[in-house]
Amino acid sequence: MRLTKQTNYAIRMLMYCAANEGELSRVPEIAKAYSVSELFLFKILHPLVEAGLMQTVRGRNGGVKLAKPADEIFVSDVVKVTEENFAMAECFESGAIECPLVNSCGLNATLSKALKAFFDVLKATSIADLQRPTFRERLGIHEHDEHDENAKVLN
Repeated sequence: MRLTKQTNYAIRMLMYCAANEGELSRVPEIAKAYSVSELFLFKILHPLVEAGLMQTVRGRNGGVKLAKPADEIFVSDVVKVTEENFAMAECFESGAIECPLVNSCGLNATLSKALKAFFDVLKATSIADLQRPTFRERLGIHEHDEHDENAKVLN
């Protein structure tokens, strides 16, 4: 499963605001920090506000902030708001053509179990957790091998 850029930057925007706890963050600053367009972040911001994950403050000194503490916002909350489809195979989609192997195939059950495990991890991980070095250490992630995690999973 691959998460969209929208989900990636939604999580990053929440992390940015969590790092600026107690202060308002401004979308142009966040956009500059991540080298993305302000328009893209505003598009992402709308569903986060509607879901009660972020708040906007209007006015000359306005900005954005978390709608609740970072340890009460879970990655699964963000993914559910920003991702449109969790179908891991064609047979998961509504209105899909009925498979002739439906009675003897374990693929659907296996992928359902994998998706549940994926969400179980995301439900147990808060935005605050993502910023804690101890959390990263518990997962076995170190600064030098962060980009090598895909290789570890495959080995």
